[in-house]
Amino acid sequence: MTSAISHDLDIIVASAKEFAEKYVRPHVMEWDESQHFPVDVFHKAGELGFMGVLVPEAYGGSGLGYVEYMRIIEEIAAVCGSIGLSVAAHNSLCTGHILQFGNETQKQKYLPLLASGQWIGSWGLTEPNTGSDAGNMQCVATADGNDWVLNGTKCWITHGKSSNVMVVIARTGAPRTSNNCTAFVVERGAPGFSAGKKENKLGMRASETTEVIFENCRIADAQRLGEVGEGFKQAMKVLDGGRISIAALSLGIAKGAYRAALKYAKERNQFDKPIAQFQAISFKLADMATRIEAADLLTLKAADLKNRGEKVTEASAKAKYYASEVCVAVATDAVQIFGGYGYTKDFPVEKYYRDSKLCTIGEGTSEIQKLVIAREILK
Repeated sequence: MTSAISHDLDIIVASAKEFAEKYVRPHVMEWDESQHFPVDVFHKAGELGFMGVLVPEAYGGSGLGYVEYMRIIEEIAAVCGSIGLSVAAHNSLCTGHILQFGNETQKQKYLPLLASGQWIGSWGLTEPNTGSDAGNMQCVATADGNDWVLNGTKCWITHGKSSNVMVVIARTGAPRTSNNCTAFVVERGAPGFSAGKKENKLGMRASETTEVIFENCRIADAQRLGEVGEGFKQAMKVLDGGRISIAALSLGIAKGAYRAALKYAKERNQFDKPIAQFQAISFKLADMATRIEAADLLTLKAADLKNRGEKVTEASAKAKYYASEVCVAVATDAVQIFGGYGYTKDFPVEKYYRDSKLCTIGEGTSEIQKLVIAREILK
């Protein structure tokens, strides 16, 4: 990395850190308790260039690469996992899908609105009965002249209620056949497109998650992304990049929990000395620091491969799998180091603990990551 790039990265990281400290930290527990999705904060993030990190400047984006993107997500997530998650989902899923697979008209129409943070984006693959089994989806798009009619339900949709535009993958062929799904862009306000139940979650509570319902939702063929039947392949490519952002999210949460635990261990006295001086605690901190650094390097490798346009399936799955599991382990140990105080909402680690678990589930469970890695190494 040249010194100029390194200097730029330092400035970007400092900007993300300042944003998180100024606009997020004062409200973290208030938003968490009330499950409030702070749309205005994402508008602010857009002004600072954090909602279109990977979008070229020609479309109003920041035109940055995956290393910068990784560090931005990490800095925000170190303060609040919910806000980090929402920034990641907006960038890598909805915006990323249109950037990768949209035609020029679609890019010109949607990317400036999404990259500026004026519009919030959502992305729909998962359904009530098809999580990892996405090839068997029941949300169907039927051709009708120059239109498509969508019927069905999507669930676990980040920003499902508040988003202005959604990329949805719907079945356009027979179940369990290859090339049976197609991606579409649907704008909020389209007749028959509505949000359903908002989920009451364990963690990431300020990141909105809802059902999305399509009831005879009619959209023009111009809203189709790519060719008919390419939706699932597109989604898998989008998730390859998205897994880097979940690895970065995991890293941020882990680092936030680790820093809080390290500070507390130096300040908390028992038997007339800081608890950090007891081997049981110092060894926990040593494990946390080592695992975080290993996860960081795996994520950096995936980000670098993605920047160079190389295949990233195995690297992003490894980074996501390892970083998310490390995130849970580090947050668990952080609560243990805080003892009884770690179990209360007056101290930060109980929230890191609750937020951490989603990282092993979202954008492909740990089990799915192992499946992906195994397939790649056995080829």
